[in-house]
Amino acid sequence: MSTKRFADHIAAPSARAVFAALCVFTLGVGLTPKAAADERDKKTIVTFSAPVEVPGKALPAGTYVFKLLDSSSNRNIVQIFDKDEKQLLATILAIPDYRLKPSDKPVIRFEERASGAPEAIKAFFYPGDDYGLQFVYPHDKAVQLAKRTKQNVLSMPNDMAQNNMAPATSASDSSVQAMKNTEVTGVNPAGEPIDMVVVILAAPEK
Repeated sequence: MSTKRFADHIAAPSARAVFAALCVFTLGVGLTPKAAADERDKKTIVTFSAPVEVPGKALPAGTYVFKLLDSSSNRNIVQIFDKDEKQLLATILAIPDYRLKPSDKPVIRFEERASGAPEAIKAFFYPGDDYGLQFVYPHDKAVQLAKRTKQNVLSMPNDMAQNNMAPATSASDSSVQAMKNTEVTGVNPAGEPIDMVVVILAAPEK
């Protein structure tokens, strides 16, 4: 069992043009295993050199811990903590997102951004997995992202946004259960609703 850590910074503004072209980033030059961790929770430590956006929150540049709280179904719950894991910053609903070829390093995919706006995280892939976790955004934010990036974005009702900030400690918490049972759809670049399957069954990431 191991914790995957990558110490180098990502999402630097100077690399924006590269990010827009690739829309997928392998994070880290090296990975340092730590025997105390549990791979079942996909614990990964990542440092961002610029602000990033996740459902319900914008994260300033810094180091964060991503962990999987629950993966008992096709509705996964990802939690983001500060680097010391003393403060829970966000609890996020995510849907499996598949790759044709697993990476040996963590990968985070971003939505393109408008000038001056933080990168919005679209999906997270753990090393060695052929599937990742595509984040589900509250409807109004999903519409903004879809129009801005010209891509389909997963969407949930706006009232679910309050659960992104709830202090959930287990998969049985009411805020987690609400997200796992909510309706998930998609939004196309015109801001129109589409079926979730249209988003998920897009060509797998290579």
